Amino acid sequence: MPLPWLRMLVASAAAMVLTGTSAVATAATPHTDGPAASVHTAGRVKAAGDMLRYSWPGVYFEGRIRGTGVGVVLDDPAADYDVQVDGATVATLVTPGRTTHWVNGLRDGVHTVRLVKRNDTPWSTSAFGGFVAAPGGAVLARPAARGRQIEFVGDSLTAGYGNLSTSRDCDGEQLKRTTDADVSYGALTARRLRADYQLNAYSGLGMVRNYNGGSPDVTYRTFYDRALLNVPGDVWQNPGTWRPGLVVVHLGTNDFSTPVGPGEPWTDESLAAAYRSAYSGFLHKLRTRYGPGTTLVAVGAGPFAGHVKQVVEERAGAGDRRVRYWPLDDTGLDHTGCHWHYSASDHRLLADRLTAFLHDLPIRW
Repeated sequence: MPLPWLRMLVASAAAMVLTGTSAVATAATPHTDGPAASVHTAGRVKAAGDMLRYSWPGVYFEGRIRGTGVGVVLDDPAADYDVQVDGATVATLVTPGRTTHWVNGLRDGVHTVRLVKRNDTPWSTSAFGGFVAAPGGAVLARPAARGRQIEFVGDSLTAGYGNLSTSRDCDGEQLKRTTDADVSYGALTARRLRADYQLNAYSGLGMVRNYNGGSPDVTYRTFYDRALLNVPGDVWQNPGTWRPGLVVVHLGTNDFSTPVGPGEPWTDESLAAAYRSAYSGFLHKLRTRYGPGTTLVAVGAGPFAGHVKQVVEERAGAGDRRVRYWPLDDTGLDHTGCHWHYSASDHRLLADRLTAFLHDLPIRW
């Protein structure tokens, strides 16, 4: 059946809007030991003085404070965020810029606070300066890391592109406001498995060909190693704490969702062959990076499902005992997100199916 496919993400300027109770922008000083010492994150971040810098969608920071209020120190002109206190979202920050956002009026006591980047803004670098306590309070030791780790590799379908939209027709501003990586299938699956996670997703890019043949000089693989997506040559340095027991790869939609154009250097056959070769090489890279104990799950859907299955079968036949093929079942998906992407309901359904599939795998957490 015909499949609904994506459009390239288009950046557009956004105004600063703060929503939620007790929101006041003021100056504040972050924790004196720097944010890295007082927050937990599993995302790809780079320390830069008293700030942590990052680019990928879904990056989150978790902390603990004692007192009646918490400030969130940010410098980000492009991305949107949710602020969560004790498990409930208390504010959504839209392109906050350089500010400290305060949540006041909390019960005097110990609180957990979580900040999560909602959307993908690969043209910009985000910066977080930590959590600060209201006068009379204190920033406490950071929460412990979870015992499980999952890395999700993908495109806009993994990023949560337009998943909160009430219409398939979205302009650039609507797309930004209705994208929420925190309710994507990856984030939902990780929470159900009580795992820390990375969402290394980049809208519009494919394994060897991008959506509609655009930007032919780069592919997803150009950016995979980076922490800062808009910094050419940047390489994320794993601090040694990121050792995922599971990596889920969902790439191929952009490679095959549009017909090869007359100016592109592909035939259908050469594109398929190049895709399989690059996919196999990418899985080899993941295997080399994370070792033989990590389970690799390759997702197949639509016109690229057979190619992914072939790559997995070849790797398994060559002795890779921890690579698996997951045929994505799109039965019941409504694709009512922006530009026919997964809706929030679709993401929940896919998280159900992926969680059930993973339950039967011998993953070494």
